[in-house]
Amino acid sequence: MRDLSPEIFYRTARSGGKGGQNVNKVETMVEAWWHIDNSRLLQPEEKEWLHDKLKNRITKDGYLLVKSSETRSQLENKQIALEKLTELVTTALIKPKKRKPSKPSKAAIAKRLDSKRMDSLKKQQRRGGEY
Repeated sequence: MRDLSPEIFYRTARSGGKGGQNVNKVETMVEAWWHIDNSRLLQPEEKEWLHDKLKNRITKDGYLLVKSSETRSQLENKQIALEKLTELVTTALIKPKKRKPSKPSKAAIAKRLDSKRMDSLKKQQRRGGEY
């Protein structure tokens, strides 16, 4: 897990929800902004990978944006936004393993053929003879 915090800048705004008078006065919602292309922490292939995986979450200017307004505290929301952003980037950078095609075992093939043979016999017996 990489530490993205030096490259992230934060914006605050008033958040809705519970908080009473605090909601109208204090800017507790935090937005974490991280510019992928300007990052020195990633290789060019990783940046392309992120652009492909997170294209719906990246702004036109190339910023990855995460918001948090879960708590009444701006500091806690800042920490939550950083965690969300880090987790998002970390999971997006995980490359799926390539699937290795497998062959059915000899026992599985024999079982399938035996089942087909039994079904065939059953249907032959249903036909019966001529009347």
